[in-house]
Amino acid sequence: MTLPRQFAQIPRFRLLYPDPSPIHPLQALTTSLTTNNQTPRVSLYAKREDHSSPLACAGNKYRKLEYLIPDILNPTPPTPNSAINGGATAPGKVTTLVTEGAVQSNHTIQVASVAQRLGLVCVVILHKGTSGGLAAARDKDAFLRVGNVQVAKLLGAEVRVLEPSPQEKNTDPVIDTLDELGAHGKVPYWIPSGASLHPLGGLGYARAAFEIAAQEERASQDGDLGGSGRYDYIFVACGSGSTVGGLIAGFKLLEKSSQTQAHPPRKIIGILNSPTMPCSYHEERVLRFARMAGGLIGLDPEKDITMDDVCLDDRFTGTAYGVLDPESKQYLNMMAQKEGVILDPVYTAKIVRGLVHWVQQGELGRDWAQRATTTHSGQVNALFIHTGGQSALPAYADIV
Repeated sequence: MTLPRQFAQIPRFRLLYPDPSPIHPLQALTTSLTTNNQTPRVSLYAKREDHSSPLACAGNKYRKLEYLIPDILNPTPPTPNSAINGGATAPGKVTTLVTEGAVQSNHTIQVASVAQRLGLVCVVILHKGTSGGLAAARDKDAFLRVGNVQVAKLLGAEVRVLEPSPQEKNTDPVIDTLDELGAHGKVPYWIPSGASLHPLGGLGYARAAFEIAAQEERASQDGDLGGSGRYDYIFVACGSGSTVGGLIAGFKLLEKSSQTQAHPPRKIIGILNSPTMPCSYHEERVLRFARMAGGLIGLDPEKDITMDDVCLDDRFTGTAYGVLDPESKQYLNMMAQKEGVILDPVYTAKIVRGLVHWVQQGELGRDWAQRATTTHSGQVNALFIHTGGQSALPAYADIV
């Protein structure tokens, strides 16, 4: 895999395996969703980001953190607006990583694992108020004790579980934590939820776009990928937004670098997992993150990336973030029993639900008919990105 020069020069600390996270066909799912006379034929694949790293509970956040670590290890003056965007909050050598998330956050345990890898202390802030899963759990004590909470503690993190703050209370628990650490002589480095607000947060999945392209080329040469020879559609969770934004930026740079435009651009479809904010809010965030990453890797952010590149689907969010609704539970069970693939209850079960809908209802075929060239109109390849998160399943034992 070769990155353009400007992109390749950005420092990266490798957390992933030397080989790409594997892509494999979802043969049973493809067979169950398609018929012989279907046009176009749809072939489904999975990219296993849950198999991407030797560190604990591999998942999509390690790609993002690879680009944050050089900044963590390089003592610099505090980053402007660091309490919002991420970065060191005081000059000097960083001693402590601080991050936040909902109860059962995957991001927090990957940050905790990185802290252990770097020999740093980790403080994890978990917010009860943003966890719909906690509110829906019948055994709330277990939800607060097992799964990712347990893993974070095993990794040596200090876990602080916060009650929802009263609306009239004019304080920020993150700023309070950073101030407290600073007052005790620590140098904390703030990593916002999902690393998305961090200026470097989109780079990991911009790089993943180049990895996917290299895997496409190999699969096409081996005769394992028909049709356009590409993964024409890429389905991925959209939570904090920088995974989707990074993919958009990376594939845009690939298209711009390509000598030929024989194929329609790959379409990234982000499946939203929370109904808290309207889809337009998430679209603006993803566009902002895509442009932020694009500007770092060699694109003209305003000209090369537009809202037309952002495709988010909010029909599968369920009742709340972190809640495994009955429909998504069906797909969690289906993937386990048809493919032997274990999904997570917060993100990937909803992605597969969305993917199945797009195929069964003919939405993928209709979209492809509008975009495909005649040469490649007979087959469409769709890639599901498995972002990990299975370690949260024990907290959902009374639902699953």
